[in-house]
Amino acid sequence: MQLCSDHNGEGPSILDLPIPPELKAEWHALASRRQFLSRAGKSLAWASIAGLFARGGNSAQAAEMQAALLPHFAPKAKRAIYLFMAGAPSQFETWDYKPNLIQHYDQDLPESIRGGQQLTGMTASQTRFPVAPSFYNFKQYGKAGHWVSDLFPYIAKVSDELAIVRSMHTDAINHEPAILLANSGNMNPGKPSIGSWVSYGLGSMNEDLPSFVVLTSKLVTKQNIQALSSRLWSAGFLSPETSGVALRSGGNPVIHLSNPKGVPSAIRRAMIDGVSEMNRQLHQRIGDPETNARIAQYEMAFRMQTSVPELTNLTNEPQSTWDLYGELAKEPGTYAYNCLMARRLAERGVRFTQIFHRGWDNHSNLPKNIKTLSEDIDRPTAALLTDLKQRGLLDDTLVVWGGEFGRTAYSQGGLSKENYGRDHHPRCFSMWMAGGGTKPGSVYGETDDFSYNIVKDPVHVRDLNATILHLLGVDHERLSFKFQGLDQRLTGVEPARVVKEILG
Repeated sequence: MQLCSDHNGEGPSILDLPIPPELKAEWHALASRRQFLSRAGKSLAWASIAGLFARGGNSAQAAEMQAALLPHFAPKAKRAIYLFMAGAPSQFETWDYKPNLIQHYDQDLPESIRGGQQLTGMTASQTRFPVAPSFYNFKQYGKAGHWVSDLFPYIAKVSDELAIVRSMHTDAINHEPAILLANSGNMNPGKPSIGSWVSYGLGSMNEDLPSFVVLTSKLVTKQNIQALSSRLWSAGFLSPETSGVALRSGGNPVIHLSNPKGVPSAIRRAMIDGVSEMNRQLHQRIGDPETNARIAQYEMAFRMQTSVPELTNLTNEPQSTWDLYGELAKEPGTYAYNCLMARRLAERGVRFTQIFHRGWDNHSNLPKNIKTLSEDIDRPTAALLTDLKQRGLLDDTLVVWGGEFGRTAYSQGGLSKENYGRDHHPRCFSMWMAGGGTKPGSVYGETDDFSYNIVKDPVHVRDLNATILHLLGVDHERLSFKFQGLDQRLTGVEPARVVKEILG
């Protein structure tokens, strides 16, 4: 059998067709050994595909890349799970307790506090900015004495694991640019996501599953839902195998992964072998590095035909799992199910897992909506931390919880003690981290009495991303990729620092 021949099996192979000299020269320059080693020395550019190339028989090239696979220093965490609350949870109802606000109920936020801050179009026409205290009470829990809202009775029980940052801030006041900034380090689309940077820099710990997996949760409220798109987990200009693989909640978890009817696994294997052989011949001839990436992706897809069904088969989970996560964890696509999947992915060596949960954009009906949202995430989030700890995984698994920005102290629109809303607020918000080398039971940063301005220890989104990379053993200033004439980084060119105060 002649590979890559015309339709009747005769005539020249397409591999013998002429290639424009300028294109061939460019490919050779990209793939030459000197160019490759130069890039590997400057960054971890090709490390993420080293393990995959080893399967393809190119052992010399794989060995050269293994040197770049190592982290910059000893990591505290081997993997990360990012629980992203899209829509921006209010810090007042979650992690920044402001009991004195009740004294200012329905009084205008002092101009000295607001300081001429840019307003969104949703509140710019308001003649008043009445202060709205939280409808919910807080209590102190655990040895650390964290103040935790009544909305989170389950997380309260594991609050000693949390390192809470109350002084987060960002550059964007609207959702789309702020979510992009949080997830890719840039407000403009087209840049690699944080999971892709981690995958690119550290590679995979499991040859049968992607190094970066994304799970989106079913909606529990239908007000002000922020759209999610694949650019939030895109590889951007990095190699495509570092993109996040989204597992779907219905049907096949990965689209187009199953063989068509009438195509057994042996025929699929033979087809992939044939295509891979053509690609290897093409690579030997012209040296385009993306050809090897294509081979790796075909191989990964074939292995995932076995690994993904095993991952999503929960029949062997004991009753204690459902006692911990709740019955909703049996329903694919729920946040509880996704948290259980995150634990199973962590067990199987997936480097970066991200769960998106939407609905936190509460411009109105905040007390009712946030109760619904909190009930959906409270028990599963606590269960995930508990489960990881019981299995000895929390010490080297970093868990991050948060959204893209915060909410205003003043109410948007009408105000009553039982009903109010809050507008976008980029100046300060709260997030927390747990496990993976963070300092359990700690609190970092302070805001003023109105949680409107940071008064101590600000932490920019870039600082948070630098800290996540640091815990994984990566120096954010050294993890780079040359694109459009610039050494591109997750943290960009503006100053960013590792928040060492929350490290254990």
